[in-house]
Amino acid sequence: MNILQKASDLISSAEAKFAPRTTVEGPTSHAPPRVRMTRWFIIVGSGLAVLVFLIVGFNAFRNHMIAQFFANMKPPAVNVAVVEAKNEVVPHLLTAIGDLAAVHQVDVSADVSGRVTKILFEAGSRVKAGDPLVQLYDDPEQADLLSFKAQTVAAQLSLDRAKALLAKSFGPQATVDQAQSVYDQAAAGVAKTQAVISQKLVRAPFDGELGVRRVEVGQFLSAGTVIVSLTDLNQVYLNFTITEKDRALLDIGQTVNVLVDAYPKRNFEGKITTIEPQISTETRNVRVQATLENPDGVLKPGMFASTSVVLPPAPPQTTVPETAVDYTLYGDSAFVVKENKTDDGKTTLTAVRTPVKTGTRSGGQVVVLSGIKPGDRIVAVGQLKLQSGAPVTISSDPPPPIPAETPRY
Repeated sequence: MNILQKASDLISSAEAKFAPRTTVEGPTSHAPPRVRMTRWFIIVGSGLAVLVFLIVGFNAFRNHMIAQFFANMKPPAVNVAVVEAKNEVVPHLLTAIGDLAAVHQVDVSADVSGRVTKILFEAGSRVKAGDPLVQLYDDPEQADLLSFKAQTVAAQLSLDRAKALLAKSFGPQATVDQAQSVYDQAAAGVAKTQAVISQKLVRAPFDGELGVRRVEVGQFLSAGTVIVSLTDLNQVYLNFTITEKDRALLDIGQTVNVLVDAYPKRNFEGKITTIEPQISTETRNVRVQATLENPDGVLKPGMFASTSVVLPPAPPQTTVPETAVDYTLYGDSAFVVKENKTDDGKTTLTAVRTPVKTGTRSGGQVVVLSGIKPGDRIVAVGQLKLQSGAPVTISSDPPPPIPAETPRY
């Protein structure tokens, strides 16, 4: 209650002090209201100006101190693992992609139409050349064969008699010629019928492995209908293409290393056996064919294959581990460790980002064509924590070993 009373008294005294006065008390009069308002605004404006100056000055001082702090603050050295760029002979390879094809592969079909009476094979089995596969209905042809054979016997007897009479001068030569013609016609009928009968027994054209059976007993087959696929897997072709500029690097007999997705840890080797003599006018590519031995039959026609043609050795080149190179859309680079001398004579190490131009890769190593010299120390582990010019220390732990082969997955 006392507090409220005091506040009320203070408000009343302030109103009495600042209330305009219209009477003159004594010989000296006070300043008019307009002068007092101007004085009030000047005082308030001066206060605001001082306040703004203080705020701006404080911000400028704070920014200066922050900049000075960061300018004088030295980040701690980053612990990294380094490797030394080497000058060594790397495998000279020409890589390409291709696919596999069988040396002998065919879809077995019948030459003539007919109804299937027997299926003489098991799907997926191995067969020899000439093994019977499917028997078509051939009873009419078998009957025709018996008829022609009987005609042949009769014609042969008639021919023998005509020749005997001619030998005794009891018959003319015309009779012998006619009998010979009848015999030849009967023999031709036998041969033709036997050919038709052989067409109705479908046989394997070569040694190989059968595929999935596509016919059933009792099914009527038209000529050319596929019965089963037959593939010889002892050898396979590798077909791939190279660019026109690489044509001079290839020759018949060069070794080809092949990798397939089905067996990623196994290397298959073959030899170049054919190089297309013409260059495609549409793609400017050259088609190349290599032959691979496939005794265990693991390589199948149609497989996708990664190909590396072994070329003659190239001169030694500068190499570093692939992990030491930073690959970006803006270019490749690596961190080179540099030694610096301080004013007090101490030696410090810094990592400097250096643009590089890379070449071929093989066995976890990459060829560096420019930007790095043999003997340069390159950061192999810890690049993500670095900026160009950052201080570093060399870790006592060796960098991770290079894998025997580049991971494919």
